[in-house]
Amino acid sequence: MTALWQLSATDLAAQIRSRKVSAREAAKAALDRLDAVNPAINAVIEHRPDEVFKRADAIDAMLKRGEPVGPMAGVPVTTKINVDQAGFATSNGVTLQREIIAATNSPVVDNLLKAGAVIVGRTNTPAFSFRWFTSNQLHGETFNPRDRALTPGGSSGGAAAALTAGIGHIAHGTDIAGSIRYPAYACGVHGLRPSLGRIPGYNASLPERSIGGQISAVSGPLARSIADIALALAAMSARDIRDPWWVPAPLEGPMAPKRAALAVAPDGLEVSAEVRAAVLDAAARLSRAGWIVEEVKTPPLEEAAEHQTRLWLADGYQTMVDAAGREGDPGAINVLRNHRASAEALDLAAFSRLLTRRATLVREWQVFFETWAVVVMPVSAELPFANHLDMQDDASFARVWRAQMPQIATPFLGLPALAVSTGLVGRAPVGVQIMSGRYREDLCLAAGEAIEAGGTPPSPIDPVV
Repeated sequence: MTALWQLSATDLAAQIRSRKVSAREAAKAALDRLDAVNPAINAVIEHRPDEVFKRADAIDAMLKRGEPVGPMAGVPVTTKINVDQAGFATSNGVTLQREIIAATNSPVVDNLLKAGAVIVGRTNTPAFSFRWFTSNQLHGETFNPRDRALTPGGSSGGAAAALTAGIGHIAHGTDIAGSIRYPAYACGVHGLRPSLGRIPGYNASLPERSIGGQISAVSGPLARSIADIALALAAMSARDIRDPWWVPAPLEGPMAPKRAALAVAPDGLEVSAEVRAAVLDAAARLSRAGWIVEEVKTPPLEEAAEHQTRLWLADGYQTMVDAAGREGDPGAINVLRNHRASAEALDLAAFSRLLTRRATLVREWQVFFETWAVVVMPVSAELPFANHLDMQDDASFARVWRAQMPQIATPFLGLPALAVSTGLVGRAPVGVQIMSGRYREDLCLAAGEAIEAGGTPPSPIDPVV
């Protein structure tokens, strides 16, 4: 018999809505699972069972009265510790922020609650959400449920690890350079970075973000099925006037021919044999599903990735350096040290040129997507990294950064990208990234569903210890 925590979010919501299962029963199953597996992976760093049950009971009471409870009726989810959730610290894995207790919810948290979700816990992130590895001095290290020797990804490493181990059915994550897609890839689940402006965001507890963060950081869902990604995207995308970048774009765009561009090694990126095989396998799956797939040259990605790194880290660089120094987190300090030369070279004139060039690159990609519905490419040039590879030496840091180029490029362009998990190489997950035009998450999901049909790693799983 399938346990409640093993069900998809879509199936569980249907069962709760029809009152075959209560929201309290689903909440208890999620909390019991958390108690059973979280000590091995340290993915959820704060949860309050009494509040979870109170919320679940409220959902059940609404159903009993015949009131609508939303599409995520009673589904247990997790939120990341870098967004405001009323009554909880918006710590972002930083001891300096552990006393910053949110008085209100961020828009994405409010939208999950409006859709009927039950938030069962808060998930871990590296300090300042700076790394593709998840550890900090406030909450410690999160481990990959599939293999403790591998990174769980970052910065939404806690989100992906919890989801993979069956703690919650959908996880909230954020992404400024791959922080949703890489943890999904590393843990063997799916993760969607939506278009800029699709999901509203705002943290009232913190200062306004600099322009780099405003135009490249987004929230999005991680899930164990493409159907659950679609469910969560619809819930998270509801209007909220607090985000001036939010756009009332429809979730479904006009019909598009099933044409997929293939970029096995975008911009000459050196990819491992296993990654190359995964991309070609995804292409074959799409072909079998009736898609036209052709390997083509895409508009620039490497250049976009270089600009995104500067936009993210140079905009407010010295403030970041000062904060990382006060925090004393070696991982955050290492990231900033390795990008010092690039960051300090970005004066006002260079910043203006960067934003000017952004318009040109976005235009080139938008024209490209008039011909191709999606492009399929690697998530990373390598299989998930050995844990803390970036801290070994400068060469290892550069190797990690280079391998992540396909992910880093996307935020600079403001485009949606979906990481789809397709298999395992030993214990290491592998998958592909699907990118499309602005607000065409529906095309990413359509291609992702066709690829998913060819098989994915088993999930949820018991953590390997």
